[in-house]
Amino acid sequence: MCGITGWIDFTRDLTTEHAAVQAMTDTLAARGPDAGGVWLDRHAALGHRRLSVIDLEHGAQPMLTPERGPGGRPRAVISYGGEIYNFRELREELALLGHRFATRSDTEVALRAYLQWGTDFVHRLNGMYAIALWDTAREELLLVRDRLGVKPLFYYPADDGLLFGSEPKAILAHPLARAEAGAEELCDALLFLRTPGRVPFRGMREVKPGHLVRAGRDGVKEERYWALEARPHTDDLPTTVARVRELLDDIVPRQMVADVPLVSLLSGGLDSSTVTALAARARAAGGERLTTFSVDFTGHTENFRADAIRPTPDGPYALEAARHAGTDHHAVVLDRARLLDPAVRRTVLRAWDLPFNFADLDVSLYLLFAAVRRHATVALSGEGADEVFGGYLWFSDPQARSAETFPWLKLGAHRGLDPRSLFHPWFVDGIGLAEYEADLYRTALAEVPRLEGESPDERRTRELGHLTLTRWLPVLLDKKDRMGMANGLEGRVPFCDHRLVEYVFNVPWEMKTFDGREKALLREAAAGLLPESVLRRKKAAYPSIQDPAYDRALITGLAAAADDGGAPLSPFLGAGAVRRMTTRTTNGSLSEFERILVESTVRLDDWLRTYGVELTHVKGAH
Repeated sequence: MCGITGWIDFTRDLTTEHAAVQAMTDTLAARGPDAGGVWLDRHAALGHRRLSVIDLEHGAQPMLTPERGPGGRPRAVISYGGEIYNFRELREELALLGHRFATRSDTEVALRAYLQWGTDFVHRLNGMYAIALWDTAREELLLVRDRLGVKPLFYYPADDGLLFGSEPKAILAHPLARAEAGAEELCDALLFLRTPGRVPFRGMREVKPGHLVRAGRDGVKEERYWALEARPHTDDLPTTVARVRELLDDIVPRQMVADVPLVSLLSGGLDSSTVTALAARARAAGGERLTTFSVDFTGHTENFRADAIRPTPDGPYALEAARHAGTDHHAVVLDRARLLDPAVRRTVLRAWDLPFNFADLDVSLYLLFAAVRRHATVALSGEGADEVFGGYLWFSDPQARSAETFPWLKLGAHRGLDPRSLFHPWFVDGIGLAEYEADLYRTALAEVPRLEGESPDERRTRELGHLTLTRWLPVLLDKKDRMGMANGLEGRVPFCDHRLVEYVFNVPWEMKTFDGREKALLREAAAGLLPESVLRRKKAAYPSIQDPAYDRALITGLAAAADDGGAPLSPFLGAGAVRRMTTRTTNGSLSEFERILVESTVRLDDWLRTYGVELTHVKGAH
């Protein structure tokens, strides 16, 4: 997995800047607790923190080619994080082409693939990765991010080069970077979506999924190397089901390659249970037993209250799926005190670096991963299945389908998740939130590929799928990455294999829901793997604590931000709206969406305060 960072500057000698690059590298120690390294050249400096997963004894980074370039320097140097799942096949191909290898690592495969194919090497990679590669002959830095954006990579252009890092904290550790935000950055922070490339720190960018960035003496250029395409789907239903199963049968074992302990996360839902069942079969073929983990809350199953997005508790289904697959299952049980622990919540904010959050789901995921990390270094999970197979309510809800905005924002607004509701209207209007949201939506729609002959309804379904994969999934992948890597735990997401995504993206909606149920195509592909109860189970969201006392604690934090004249958000929060929310918790619990709204507002205030973000050109700011 690892953390990468670095700096290029064509006006100074970076061989004298070890302290600055080391400081950037040190911020990523949690991502790479096993080792670290820094490489300095006249105009380029790369840093690396390693989480050892493959070839534990070798594969140290930054990795240098033995071939020499100008002035006797290495031909190329790489700092890389992630996993290339087809590295063995690529290694064999490169060996036939004359390349010699000193390690068994996928890092060396990526480096030599670049030497062989140049930037075209990205088309040959199957995996999740963030790559920084300095070409000494060209004096050019190449930044590459995987197709779906599973692994993060940020950069900060400067006058004569740029800074980059796996997380914003690495960039912010450098004196050239400033923590600033204006109206657009506040809009990004308030909207529940991720716009490719945009970051709520002014001047900072994120390498877009499926893109590479070149930085050289002539400036910074961004290039797209992959995007979803609209193609006619000619397979019938049995062939489509067989193809999905064939892909999953290849993807899951391929993503289990590791020289360290690996486990699977198991909620008892269709997605994680399918991954777990396939992983358990692969382990059993080698005479081993798979270990699985789930998260629960004290008294949750006994006192469970069903709602629209959680019709059933996870606990009983996780146990049944584990018994059926024959795994060694562990439930990590959390309580209110742990979820509200200030130290834990500060760690979660520092792990994100950004003002995004999923209420208690962030904190519980972090605590789950902390428990898992005591047993393993790698964890499989089911993220991506709802996005790929259309599991969300907004794919079928008439209001969401007809919305002239992102469908989850439309549904959320009707359920209490409206970022405008806690702020003064003059603030919302002043930063232009409505216009900004509309502009982002228009831009996102313009990216959706078209297929000639599609009906308006089919076209809308394709739009919803593309919006979900490109603007919603990135938030979930961010959450999984940050909470996992804060514990030095690598998360792998088989449903985000680009081959599966490309294939299912073009399967007609009628085929994806051929029996009237959400994700019917995946259910049919998983038939025979799962117990019938799990196979039939209706989608349930990741579990959330159901405790009125937890909600009252949240409101205390919101009220503190509103009443503290020195708090960054205090000038903008509406006192009446805060009082109404306080009344809601006095009389009972917040809804799921109200809780996310409150936590998001408190998180934004904490983020502004913790990172010392300077608000520029924002009316009413301190």
